[in-house]
Amino acid sequence: MFRFNLTDPQTFLEKHWQKQPLLLKGAFTDFTDPLDEHDLAGLAQEPDIDARIVSSAQQRWQVHQGPFTEEDFGCYCKGQWSLLVQGVDRYLDAATELLNTFDFIPSWRVEDLMVSFSVPGGGVGPHIDQYDVFIIQGKGARRWQVGGQGGESLRPHPLLSQVSTFEPVIDVVLQPGDVLYIPPGFAHCGETIQDSLNYSVGFRAPNQAELISDFADFVLDNAGHCQRYTDPQRTVPAYRGQVTQQDQNALRSLMKQAIDSPLFEPWLGRFLSQQGEVEPEPLDISFQTLKRHVLGGLPLFRSLSCKGAWLETDESEPLRQLHFGDWAVNFDARLQPWVDGLLEQSHWYYPQQIEPELSDLLLHLLHQLVGAGLWHLHEN
Repeated sequence: MFRFNLTDPQTFLEKHWQKQPLLLKGAFTDFTDPLDEHDLAGLAQEPDIDARIVSSAQQRWQVHQGPFTEEDFGCYCKGQWSLLVQGVDRYLDAATELLNTFDFIPSWRVEDLMVSFSVPGGGVGPHIDQYDVFIIQGKGARRWQVGGQGGESLRPHPLLSQVSTFEPVIDVVLQPGDVLYIPPGFAHCGETIQDSLNYSVGFRAPNQAELISDFADFVLDNAGHCQRYTDPQRTVPAYRGQVTQQDQNALRSLMKQAIDSPLFEPWLGRFLSQQGEVEPEPLDISFQTLKRHVLGGLPLFRSLSCKGAWLETDESEPLRQLHFGDWAVNFDARLQPWVDGLLEQSHWYYPQQIEPELSDLLLHLLHQLVGAGLWHLHEN
């Protein structure tokens, strides 16, 4: 359905990824919107959705946080306004297909697909994102300006961060199918010319505080595996109130040992594959029922909120561990090509050509995944 015409992904990664913004005119040929503004408004009413309406009139900014009701749209969508909805890929199969066109970036780096609808003049003002983003123009037309890195921070509304005006290095009107890539830290501003749908593919970039905080929680939950500080070579101190360099280094080393401990890999797999807020419901299904289903040519449907990942290990290791947040399952390393395809597709068909031994292993893996509620026999 979607084809991203990036002829040389490696050159893009070397020259532009996290370095310089890039305009890609006509990157999607004959781009077709996977939803319209009415569908987007419907998603903005879902109880667990992250949505907001940003509006401005006479230089006064207003921000309203969703979820919304039908009546809210009439109250808040006034003046020059935009409706922005995060995590659309958790609700829309076609959004998964759109994200899959960016297959030159590992899937664990993909945060979500944000979709916005805005009327002429609508936008969120000049701002900076701390993550990479590809902005795809759907219907309509929108003028984008991209400046350099940094800028004076402004807060025209408690829920809206902006920067001061800047000298643009890119100043362009995007048409359907055009793509604008913006690295972290570059000031940019979009202003709608015609009623527009925009699709923003955002990439997760956890900071040190987030990593340390989540790892610390995981260590606390597994406190039985933790080492305590010891100092059997203690000598009489020169000053009781002083923490010596030796003690400082020992405590620092103890903390580093936690990261180097066997706890790190299961935590990292869990952290990079954390699920959406909706927990999957386990399904009681027999192995034979599943086998008849997939071998009969029927698809399996992935829960759109699940994002699986496995960690690369030594090639001599026969097993890999596939993580889905707090839940994980081991699988044979020879199945990696099929598992990768399984994770990418919203609906997946059993491969026609696979060795009998691997087929049996794959079927048993599928049985565990369906039993965990991560894949389904029927579309939800």
